[in-house]
Amino acid sequence: MGFNCGIVGLPNVGKSTIFNALTMTQAAEAANYPFCTIDPTTGMVAVPDARLWVLKDIVKTERVIPTQLELVDIAGLVKGASQGEGKGNEFLGAIKSVDAVLHVVRCFDDPDVIHVDGSVNPVRDIEIIDLELLLKDEDTVKAKLDRCKKRQHDKESQAAIPTLELVLAGFKKLIPARAQGLTPEQLTAITDCQLITAKAMLFVCNIGEDDIGKGGNQHSAAVSAHAATVGARSILISGKIESELGQLPLSERLSFMESLGMTMPGVDSLVRAGYDLLELATYFTAGVKEVRAWQIQKGWKAPRAAGVIHTDFEKGFIRAEVAAYEDFVAYKGEKGCREVGKLKAEGKDYAVRDGDVMHFLFNK
Repeated sequence: MGFNCGIVGLPNVGKSTIFNALTMTQAAEAANYPFCTIDPTTGMVAVPDARLWVLKDIVKTERVIPTQLELVDIAGLVKGASQGEGKGNEFLGAIKSVDAVLHVVRCFDDPDVIHVDGSVNPVRDIEIIDLELLLKDEDTVKAKLDRCKKRQHDKESQAAIPTLELVLAGFKKLIPARAQGLTPEQLTAITDCQLITAKAMLFVCNIGEDDIGKGGNQHSAAVSAHAATVGARSILISGKIESELGQLPLSERLSFMESLGMTMPGVDSLVRAGYDLLELATYFTAGVKEVRAWQIQKGWKAPRAAGVIHTDFEKGFIRAEVAAYEDFVAYKGEKGCREVGKLKAEGKDYAVRDGDVMHFLFNK
């Protein structure tokens, strides 16, 4: 599918620790010093979905394949990145290529872990990165505006000028593109700018293990309040706990989580949040060979969704046989759904819904 989330943050906030916990690898070096991560590291992580196991029991198969999300651990950012300070050029180039941003913010106090700015202040940390991203976007928009003004006989260029000027005015007020209330038409006019501040943003509050059962702390509360002002969302996770969980045998993880008041691993919640951030949906294929989840963009029509399995499915699409997940479960599979009229034939204009169990018919 090609959808991915970039994990960003100031140096030494725990983003590589969280990345390692998410991917259950040590691919991203984690250490207590700035710029531990230099080159972007990518990893694939399974998207947790309990529905897969329910379907598995119904169709009596042993093979279950979840959908996956690509994560990119990007080098830490510092002030002046938009002018190339630190690893700024590498950072900004890498972040332009991702579809959504998971911004890890330090929300824990620990004198043994160095903070690049000397103290824990998550909103300040967010504003440091946001300003650098905004300054980079400002340069991009200014450059396009200059080009458009020179193309006086190009209707498309002239039509884009009001939107570009509007976006620049928002940047002057330190408002990221995603929070400027731009219309679909205005967003189309600046699509080629690939604005970083237009990307969906999730603030990942890295809290201490003692704060998990409390639902966070004053630092994470401040991040949550700030997120609402910049068109973003926030989530809680403890990098330390997730790292410890990843090292435990499966048989011991549940009791460890229960002792901390956790109902599920934080990494599972984070992956689901990233999935939602990208506005992705899942449909299923369920047969005796396997139960499999397929990743699509919300609103995709049936032929395009079929193309995720194979391009031939999209090219030769005839129709799709569809059962809602709830019906598939209630009537114990495809046969039961067919008997009560819950297995429906849908054509090319059908918008696939999250949870649909589908079978495609196509010309070879």
